[in-house]
Amino acid sequence: MIKETKVNAAILIIGNEILSGRTQDTNSNTLATWLNSLGVKVEEIRIVPDIEEKIILTLNLLRKSYNYVFTTGGIGPTHDDITAESVSKAFKLNYETHKEAFKILEAYYKPGEFNEGRQKMVKMPSNAKLILNPTSGAPGFSVENVYCLPGVPSILKSMLGGLKNDIVGGELIISKTINLRTVESEIASSLSKVQNENKDVEIGSYPFFQAGKLGVSIVLRSEDEKKIENCNIKILEFVKEKNIEIVDR
Repeated sequence: MIKETKVNAAILIIGNEILSGRTQDTNSNTLATWLNSLGVKVEEIRIVPDIEEKIILTLNLLRKSYNYVFTTGGIGPTHDDITAESVSKAFKLNYETHKEAFKILEAYYKPGEFNEGRQKMVKMPSNAKLILNPTSGAPGFSVENVYCLPGVPSILKSMLGGLKNDIVGGELIISKTINLRTVESEIASSLSKVQNENKDVEIGSYPFFQAGKLGVSIVLRSEDEKKIENCNIKILEFVKEKNIEIVDR
């Protein structure tokens, strides 16, 4: 039997502040980069408001479609932090105080500081597995293939190290970038030909603006280094024919 090596994930960003533009999402970039390094390909990113019905509906769809789902935001102490309760309902589990999480935060705060608001952070789905938080104490949690992390970027990033052993990826995804001093219309036809001849390699083109001039970054992604190198050779051939400058970024 051939082992399936393709492992995928979705990211669900939860929070009105992201949709309003008040807060910029950087967590999806952090998660996608980290997952890619483990051989897990992020295939979808969604943003939903702090509305229970939408969180439940979206989460149930994603968790049945992907190997892993990561949520960010909505597990804090305020009234609009409803992710943990929504996840409980999505899995049809009790929403209750997690005893281990309670002990962690009770020890983390000074006497009298672990108030009712902060105790909300230890309520989560029954039997949830904790994701330890080395930065601010309050843990995240996981249920089956769903991993719930905080929305604060620095805290989220500090928690990923503790998850590495929980995530089983496929073959590592290799990426190669070629930066050209050109515009997309000049290379579109040639690049399409290379893509059609190399279906197993994901080829993307992304315009950039540097030093007052336009350019295009061609990004090659695959689990197979030889296939990437073959595409690279084909691209460099038409780049040379068209006399296009290769630049550093």
